Amino acid sequence: MAGSTGDLDFVLNKLKWMQDERIWPNGLRYLWTDAFGLVLYVSLARALGDESWLDRAEQIVADVDRVLARPRGYRIGEAPDRDGQYFHYLAMWLFALGRLGEHRPAYRDKAVGLARDVHTAFVLPGSGVVWKMLEDLSGPYPGYGLGALDAFNGYVAYRSVDAKALAPEIAEMSALIEKTWRDLDIVQDLGLGMMLWLSAHAPDEPWAALQAKRSLAVLDTMWIDPPGYFCRHPAQREVRFAFTNYGVCLGLQAQDAWPDRVERLNRYFDTYRSGDHYDHDAITHVMACTSRWPNAFLDGAVPSVGVT
Repeated sequence: MAGSTGDLDFVLNKLKWMQDERIWPNGLRYLWTDAFGLVLYVSLARALGDESWLDRAEQIVADVDRVLARPRGYRIGEAPDRDGQYFHYLAMWLFALGRLGEHRPAYRDKAVGLARDVHTAFVLPGSGVVWKMLEDLSGPYPGYGLGALDAFNGYVAYRSVDAKALAPEIAEMSALIEKTWRDLDIVQDLGLGMMLWLSAHAPDEPWAALQAKRSLAVLDTMWIDPPGYFCRHPAQREVRFAFTNYGVCLGLQAQDAWPDRVERLNRYFDTYRSGDHYDHDAITHVMACTSRWPNAFLDGAVPSVGVT
């Protein structure tokens, strides 16, 4: 789904508003949000034929390096309670660097180096991927175990960056996927959306077809109509988050599924206010832009399952 002129206007206006409000890119650094914003800038550079957006993307990378980079990997965020490292955040940052690297190749080399560096810290061959590590990657963060989707995240991110250079790491992720994909049941909105997006980047693989079909089936039970949103969990029908719904929209667009629900969801959250910090947080508004203009996120995405 390429997006319309109205969607592009929405994104450009939202970006200006965020900058004026010092929300993003001139607010606190947060790796997940910055990854989505970086891909958004690449999308805009392509759509507008304007390389200044790539210059802005490079500035985001420089700011993230300055604030969040550690001797190995990247801290979750700038705020004091955003310590440690998440593998799925690193995977999204790798994907974003890879997209920028398609236009400015040094960033693909940067992504390859980062992938090799963090892989050995997070990945336990034959067992799984540690979900959260201490900030220096010396060991798992207390109280956290293995991530359910992290091997899928790494597999797709590594292949998007450089399948040849990262072949050994990809093979280890593939082996972990093989251990889990048949029995994996996701019941959280953002996890379902991201699995749809991940599956669309491996459409010919058995895990992708099964997980896409399973994710759509669960999401169908979570659609609240009226007014038109996906609840947080099948058992939490009144709970909704704008940014997680935007993540679901990304997955649906990668699968070319339910365009009417994508449109209705975007309209609903245009005016929805949660009354908490998410109304102002960058993650909400950057992901709103991604939902409206997902273009570079969808490169290479092919629906893994037919939708009627």
